[in-house]
Amino acid sequence: MIGRIIEIAEDKRHLSLYRGFMVVKETGAESKEIGQVPIDDIAAVIGNSYGLSYSNNLLVAFAERGIPFALCAANHNVAGFLLSTNGNLYQSKRIEAQIAAKQPTHKKLWAAIIKNKLEQQASTLEAINQPSAPLIYLSKKVKSGDSENLEAQGAKKYWSLLFQNNFRRDKNADGVNSLLNYGYTILRATTARAVVAAGLHPSIGLHHSNDSNAMRLVDDLMEPFRPMIDLQVWLLNKAGKNTVNPETKRALVNVMYLDMQTTSGASPVMICLQKLATSLAQIYLGERDKLELPQKRIPAILAENQFQE
Repeated sequence: MIGRIIEIAEDKRHLSLYRGFMVVKETGAESKEIGQVPIDDIAAVIGNSYGLSYSNNLLVAFAERGIPFALCAANHNVAGFLLSTNGNLYQSKRIEAQIAAKQPTHKKLWAAIIKNKLEQQASTLEAINQPSAPLIYLSKKVKSGDSENLEAQGAKKYWSLLFQNNFRRDKNADGVNSLLNYGYTILRATTARAVVAAGLHPSIGLHHSNDSNAMRLVDDLMEPFRPMIDLQVWLLNKAGKNTVNPETKRALVNVMYLDMQTTSGASPVMICLQKLATSLAQIYLGERDKLELPQKRIPAILAENQFQE
């Protein structure tokens, strides 16, 4: 399903449920309604403001429909999620199979994800006329479990080629880093929905193993799609738009609706994530052998300079 990603970014807002709609009201001395959105049209909600409140009935409606509610902290980083406990009719069976999966299976799947991520990074560099050969070379050397940590080696080459000027990825920094944070927040929320909808448990990961991370599988599966966000941030930065504001937020949200090629044809990123999560559940159940990963080519629309300086 393709739905709307809603961000609440203005301070002093209250969200409630009324006859199948999420109602947004301004709080304070002059309480007034800002707008309404049909619940069934929502794919995810991002809470990114101060003084935000919401009714329990609304949160229950989100949970019943598998709509993730992402709670943002400093610099647009996700601090938590509200997720459904009943995401799929076959959830119990799939989670049991997920728990029972052996380490060699996880290593094989992680290798496929990293290989694809490196290929996607190479496509991003190709789109901006930067050398992609180093990433393509590494993608062909990925072994089970990425035992040689080629993901990290690729990242070092990738960031230096993408943003130049000794760029360093820093979640606490402003500018390009804050745009990346926001884009990844959107991507993470969309991936979380796909994971839960596929009947999988988001904390049982393939590779990510931080004990304090309840979204390990989400962070695993979103890896091949990060370069989509990276390229949009590059385009924004090239046009001199390097702060998080309504215009850049819209551009980053729009990435979730852009097409990527898959083995079954072109589909929006949001649908590609759903296909990937479902394919993982099917692998756990012995119904298929390979993940449904996006193909190497980044959509041409992202390679165009959409933003004028």
